[in-house]
Amino acid sequence: MTRITILLSILLMALAAAFPARAAFDTRAGSAFLYDVTTDTVLLAKNADAALPPASMSKLMTLNMLFEALRDGRVTLDTEFRVSTRAKDMGGSTMFLNETDRPTVEQLIKGIVVMSGNDACVVVAEGLAGTEEAFARLMNDRAADLGLTSSTFANASGWPHPNQRMSMRDLGKLATRLITEFPEYYGYFKLTEFEYDGRAPQNRFNRNPLLKLGIGADGLKTGHTTEAGYGLVGSAVQGDRRIVFVLSGMESEAQRAEESERIVSWAFRQFVQRTVVEEGTVIATADVWMGARATVGLVPAGGVTMLVPANERDGIEAEVTYRGPIEAPIAEGQEIADLTIRLEGMPEVRVPLVADRPVARGGFLPRLRTAAEVLMSRYISAEAAPL
Repeated sequence: MTRITILLSILLMALAAAFPARAAFDTRAGSAFLYDVTTDTVLLAKNADAALPPASMSKLMTLNMLFEALRDGRVTLDTEFRVSTRAKDMGGSTMFLNETDRPTVEQLIKGIVVMSGNDACVVVAEGLAGTEEAFARLMNDRAADLGLTSSTFANASGWPHPNQRMSMRDLGKLATRLITEFPEYYGYFKLTEFEYDGRAPQNRFNRNPLLKLGIGADGLKTGHTTEAGYGLVGSAVQGDRRIVFVLSGMESEAQRAEESERIVSWAFRQFVQRTVVEEGTVIATADVWMGARATVGLVPAGGVTMLVPANERDGIEAEVTYRGPIEAPIAEGQEIADLTIRLEGMPEVRVPLVADRPVARGGFLPRLRTAAEVLMSRYISAEAAPL
């Protein structure tokens, strides 16, 4: 494996003057996860892989199952579901449904997102799987398929249960999926109020404290139980960047609101998105075996953009690796190497590198030169071998 270490110079002095110095986010949340969706960068992970009681934040999985049913054509937004006595009798946050109601899928989505309706979740579970127990089994199977490795479900609503557990990282993954895979339904998460059939108008407001602050917040779900504390799965967009964050284990609604606003501010003010390599830039050259040319340039397939601390003044260390020399013929755009970019305190970024031009197989003279190089290499190795 051939390795080439290089330095990528980036000028961030002007940006550094406009932003405060970066400091680690010291959250009061017991567990937290912060992810920059745009650049695929984890900015914060505190106790993020522990399987904890998720409370109503686990309703995101119920909504995922419902969105998948919509996408597959098993239901439509106008499909009506029946309300069982079990659903009607659910405590906690509800839509105040009863057995005579026939809410549509769209109404149930709004009731879950805005009113955090436990009754609505049971209606969805029974409507899609027959029973809530069967639906929980489907949730577990689907969670495994989606790589939610620290999640188990016993019910559709997040009602306290020893087997109702999710990690903050899993909740972040799930939220990102809802945003990227179901853009046609994601808009429901920014609704600030909804009431079903004029019932309980005092409970019609969305509990997400960030939606009315004008900071780009547009979802997703709050949660609270005595065991879990106060939590929030949130997302916000500013400029070209979107973040997803999860906070759990806070002591009050006020602390949840304050901590959520703080983490959004920190994510957008302490990091900037920068193009560190322009498209077409030759990063390094690779040796070519039996080619019409002895080397080929290595370029990224597109510009390389990454998230960097706003006050970063130093160069970025990068390493190119490839298994060489590379045998001709080589096609232009053929992937032949990897670029690994490292910046202290940030995750590694790996970028495939491609050939900047085609290299044909060499004629007689290049092959003769290559044979001579091989013979010379073997001779030198033999001379250096110990007796």
